[in-house]
Amino acid sequence: MVGELIVTLMLLLCYIPATQSQEDGQTSRFSNYAVVKPQLIQRRWTRNADRHSKSGQTEAPDSISYSLIIEDKEHVLHLKINKDFLSPNFVQYSHTASVNPTATYPNPVVHCYYHGHVRDHEDSLVALSTCSGLRGVILLGNDSYGLEPIKQSSTNEHLLYRLEHSQSEPFFCGVTTEASQTESHSRFDPSHTLTALLRVGKFTLHNKIDMEVFYTIEKNNDTAVFDKMVELANLLDGYYKQLNVRVVLVGLEIFKNENPFSVTDPPGNVLGNFVKWRQTNLLPRVRNDDAQLIVGGILGMAFVGTVCSASTAGGINVVSRSAVIVDSGGLNDLLSVCVCVCARCCGSLPLSGSTVFSSCSASNFESLVLGGGGACLLNPATSTLTVPQCGNGILETGEQCDCGTPQECTNKCCNASTCTFSSGSTCAQGSCCQNCQVIVSGTPCRGSVNTCDLPEYCNGSAPTCPSDFYVMDGLPCQDNTAYCYEGRCQTYNYQCQQLFAPGASKAADICFQTSNLVGDKYGNCGITSTGAYVKCTMANAMCGKLQCTNVNTNNPPPGGSVSNQNINGSSCVNADFNLGPDVLDPAYVHHGSPCATGKACVSFRCVNATALLAVNLTCDAQTTCNGRGVCNNMGHCHCNDGWGPPYCDRLGRGGSVDSGPAQIDYSLRNGLLIFFLLVVPVLILLVLLLLFVFRRDSLEPCLQKLHPRHLR
Repeated sequence: MVGELIVTLMLLLCYIPATQSQEDGQTSRFSNYAVVKPQLIQRRWTRNADRHSKSGQTEAPDSISYSLIIEDKEHVLHLKINKDFLSPNFVQYSHTASVNPTATYPNPVVHCYYHGHVRDHEDSLVALSTCSGLRGVILLGNDSYGLEPIKQSSTNEHLLYRLEHSQSEPFFCGVTTEASQTESHSRFDPSHTLTALLRVGKFTLHNKIDMEVFYTIEKNNDTAVFDKMVELANLLDGYYKQLNVRVVLVGLEIFKNENPFSVTDPPGNVLGNFVKWRQTNLLPRVRNDDAQLIVGGILGMAFVGTVCSASTAGGINVVSRSAVIVDSGGLNDLLSVCVCVCARCCGSLPLSGSTVFSSCSASNFESLVLGGGGACLLNPATSTLTVPQCGNGILETGEQCDCGTPQECTNKCCNASTCTFSSGSTCAQGSCCQNCQVIVSGTPCRGSVNTCDLPEYCNGSAPTCPSDFYVMDGLPCQDNTAYCYEGRCQTYNYQCQQLFAPGASKAADICFQTSNLVGDKYGNCGITSTGAYVKCTMANAMCGKLQCTNVNTNNPPPGGSVSNQNINGSSCVNADFNLGPDVLDPAYVHHGSPCATGKACVSFRCVNATALLAVNLTCDAQTTCNGRGVCNNMGHCHCNDGWGPPYCDRLGRGGSVDSGPAQIDYSLRNGLLIFFLLVVPVLILLVLLLLFVFRRDSLEPCLQKLHPRHLR
């Protein structure tokens, strides 16, 4: 292991009025369970480690083993303590209707959270806490189990149950492909689940993701919620650690009386309101790269491939009223990187028990990161997330690099024993680090993937490429026939090709204006919370289901059904994925699509394209950038070659203050070349000439003495 990505989580608990009586006994949630007594086999502390915490309590051992009977077979659980997932700067905010939020800083007195495996089972995964008994999950092949102590048991009795036996309330979930510029846009395959991404490979990066995760629940026991969320973070960290993605819990926000937005609307509306709230309210207050809303109910939804998007990096997840941490279905969508749509995405982690990621999801995650969509994943941590520890593979305060233990480290630029650069090295990794040296400024490190995306360049001082920037939303593209949105030129042709095949294209307008007015699964403008299809009005018909032509209907998108109609001589092909009323079907027209002259689709409505423009950005290419550049998504000028930021009003190397200079500065090199190839030779000739003249003048008297007659 050379390095890891870090996901920092902040949880939001919104208020939902109670509608059910207090839950029944502890076992009422399970259709089948067993009473077991885990037996402690071994525990071990690090040599010379202080076994007492600051509070005086005994520290949990660094490694521990238990024997446990699972379905009449004895298994041994090998566990190692996990301390890296909880930030020492954790903050908890409590919101009420009438006063400003109050901040507290709770932390567990003793770290008692573990990750591990089942002996002799390579495909196993264990994430448990030992704070008060054993509580967590055990994934054994395709089987998944929950384990928790029986309340008030004096004989170490625990409940062991299959996770599929603990789902007390049905729920639905899904993903939407209305993604950012970073989306991989691979074809969808509902047979794959996000959990299948885990064991394909590791991305060796010393970097982090800052993530906001929001939790909606009706109970007001802050301490209990904190405990559950710490357990949840430990569980998620166990899953994503296998991808070299670390989950770090940094905060919790609890809304006790009312929510900042409605959580009872149809899922699509909730998700839309949520990401808008995140963008306008949360991002200015707390920097984060993705957000998740976990609600008590029957809905779950996420944008795909948007982990680094400011406007769409969000999702909804479900927690059953009577559920323990392992019932928090839907958290497999946490990173929102699975573009292989799955009908059971929410239940697949951990309910399906799978401990590996599919090659489909793996390739899309790789495309997300390497294609710039995971640019925020490549940024080094800017604050301390854990107690610095050299050799844990996480770049922390006081470390120049951390490539793991000396036995694991294969990075010649990093001294694994001291976590410092090796002799002569100025960097250890990053797309702007080559042969242990920071690459010169102006070197391209991430190219643009389309006309609405912008390239990034090394700045000459940082080993990492700048974040991914793109053309400001709402600006025209493709000869002023479409609009840029989230770094993509949102044309109908592009969407048809991504949904069906490269040869597909937009169908005639009559297809939209006919099919989407019907209000069935192949033509509508959304679905209500009751599952009823919403008929499009004629004005909004171009913003409903996507209608395509040049499609091979014998090869439909995986998991989707296809309708093929002939309307007034035009072939009209559309699709439906039947993912439930809570899922925004990937066959819908994308946000920002050009539905009419000067108009674009926004939430199934054809509105003035100015609605795509960010209200807080005032950049104008002609005035702000003096007509020598374009505005990026930060509201800054990205200048043409030969002009310098910030306003493209002076000579320079192009680029922007965000993405770096677009040209390598050769002035020093050229100056040195001129000096050594022109100035130095001239100086040498001058010196030789002076020496010749001097030697001649000095030798003439001597020559006269030696040959006086001749000289006369």
